Amino acid sequence: MTQPKGAHLVGSVNFNDAETTMRRAASVLGPRLLRIPDGEPGKRFHWIMFQPDVLADTQGLERVGDSPSWLRDLDTRPLRIANGVSAQDLELPPLGYAAAARQSYEVFTALRKEGAIDSTTRFQVALPTPTAVVGVCIAPEDRAEFEPVYREALYRELQDILDHIPHDDLAVQFDCAVEFLILETHAFDGGTRPWWDGDMWHGLVSRAAEAVSHVPLDAQAGVHLCYGDVGEKHFVEPRNSELLVAFGNAVVGAATRPLNWLHLPVPIERDDDAYFAALSDLSLTTQTELYLGLVHREDGVEGAQRRIATARRHVPEFGVSTECGIGRAPEGTTDDIFQTHAEVSSPW
Repeated sequence: MTQPKGAHLVGSVNFNDAETTMRRAASVLGPRLLRIPDGEPGKRFHWIMFQPDVLADTQGLERVGDSPSWLRDLDTRPLRIANGVSAQDLELPPLGYAAAARQSYEVFTALRKEGAIDSTTRFQVALPTPTAVVGVCIAPEDRAEFEPVYREALYRELQDILDHIPHDDLAVQFDCAVEFLILETHAFDGGTRPWWDGDMWHGLVSRAAEAVSHVPLDAQAGVHLCYGDVGEKHFVEPRNSELLVAFGNAVVGAATRPLNWLHLPVPIERDDDAYFAALSDLSLTTQTELYLGLVHREDGVEGAQRRIATARRHVPEFGVSTECGIGRAPEGTTDDIFQTHAEVSSPW
């Protein structure tokens, strides 16, 4: 049986700088990768948890709690709108995504000029959905008011990226993780509803589809569906792939542009047909690559091959990936993870 075609790096990689990430990824996985991320080094090492520090510079926002809550050098305490301040009057600073993308793209183009990265490979930028940052970094009582302000700020970041990186070089991925926390628990922050009126499902899908739809057609757009990665553990273990498939199909149907790729996680414990069966219900066209996050550092090639064999019974074509980024993987394991991708997949 032929191997899955291609590999996908979700975003974060446990190297200290963009050049190391891109050079090593291209060296080990080059012909298997259509896109290469910068590994989200520095303050972006833990996904959105640098955003409270960024937003804290906004006049009219204040921290929740008196004592800092440290994650390395990041104060991750959420924020609230100060008394007497309207969200419409808040002037958010640049969020950091566009500045990082511009800097890393310079590294990418230098490596491509050197010949380390193939000329057909795109530069991949990962962004959170506004739902993620609002849902994690803002006090519950202020989320509804703050969401439009943050949404516009994030789309300004995206436009900055689009203005500085040629579209035919660019691939933009939106990460949907908090969406599944809300869907799975139905009790975000102890409540029973999210912060908007109306149907929970429609609210989540429409917000994700709106984000995807902001990417013009001459750039690429993808979605990473995620169940979290704190200490290499999901916040909830998915019972099967049904909810992932339903959400992916809904976003594809609601977006005003096609997806170039869709990524779904596969827990390390799952190599059974019950987990993969719903993949047969995916409604993807030939324009959309499917990547299954079935590569795990703990069981390497053998474990990935077991999960591949089961997945193949339910979906004929897909590429391989890890279930989330590998930026929090133990130091010294990244090259082995890259090598596992290479051993269980074929080049494009």
